[in-house]
Amino acid sequence: MPRLSGKTAFITGGGTGIGRACALAFASEGAQVAITGRRKEPLDKVAREIEAAGNHALAIECDIVDPVGVQSAITAAVRRFGRLDIVVNNAGAIVVGTAEETSDKDWDLVMATNLTGTFNVSRAAIPALRQSGGGSIVNIGSYLGIAGRRQRAAYCAAKAGVMGLTRAMALDHAQDKIRVNCICPAMIETEMATLSLSKAADPEAARKQRIAEIPLGRLGKPEDVALMAVYLASDESFWVTGVSLPLDGGQTAY
Repeated sequence: MPRLSGKTAFITGGGTGIGRACALAFASEGAQVAITGRRKEPLDKVAREIEAAGNHALAIECDIVDPVGVQSAITAAVRRFGRLDIVVNNAGAIVVGTAEETSDKDWDLVMATNLTGTFNVSRAAIPALRQSGGGSIVNIGSYLGIAGRRQRAAYCAAKAGVMGLTRAMALDHAQDKIRVNCICPAMIETEMATLSLSKAADPEAARKQRIAEIPLGRLGKPEDVALMAVYLASDESFWVTGVSLPLDGGQTAY
C-alpha cells in the first residue's frame, strides 16, 4: 500500500523546486495534494502532471504572508478533499547581505516569507489537522538555521526562527497527535539557488566552491528533500516530533 494512501497534503511553494518535488512524491505515495504559490501557471502545470498520473491535485493561488488568503486556501483544500493530514511549509525567500547591508524592506521580506508565512499556514491548518485526528507539519528550514554564513544575516535569522517555531508547535500540539518537524537542507539545485549563484562575480566558480564545501561532493536535489518529507509525513515517523534534521551532504558535520 502507498505510504500516504488516504491522506491529504497542503504544500506551499508547490509550483517549482522543492515544493514541486514534494507534490509529485506525495501524490505517487497515494496522497491527495493541494499546492499553493503566488504564480498560478506553474501550479497548474504540476497539478496536471499529478492528475495525468491518475492522482488528485488542486492548485490554489495564495500568498502565505496574507493570513486571510492562507485561511481561504486551507478551507478550499479541505472542501475539495474532505480532510487535511499533512502540511509542508516550503515557500521561502533569500536576500544576500550582512546586517549592515540589509534594508528594512529586505529584512521584512525574508522574515515574512520564511517565518511569518510558516506561522500563518500552520496556525490556519492546525484545526483541520486536529479534526482529522492528527497529522504532520513538515517545515522546510535550512542548514543556515543551524550554522552561519557570511552575507546571510536575514536568512539565517529567519530559518533559526523556523526551527524554534517547530519545537514550540511540536510541544503545544503533541496532545492533538500533530507532529511538527523541520528539514534543514544545504544548497539545493532550485531556481532560488541558481538566482543566488548568478549574482556572484563568477557564478561557475561560486558553484564549484559551494560543492567543495559539501563532503558528499554535490549540491542537493529537490528529490532529496522530498524523500525525507515523505518519511516525516508518513506513519513511519509516528514517534518523531520537534526535531530539525540536517539534509546537507555532511556540511554541518565540520
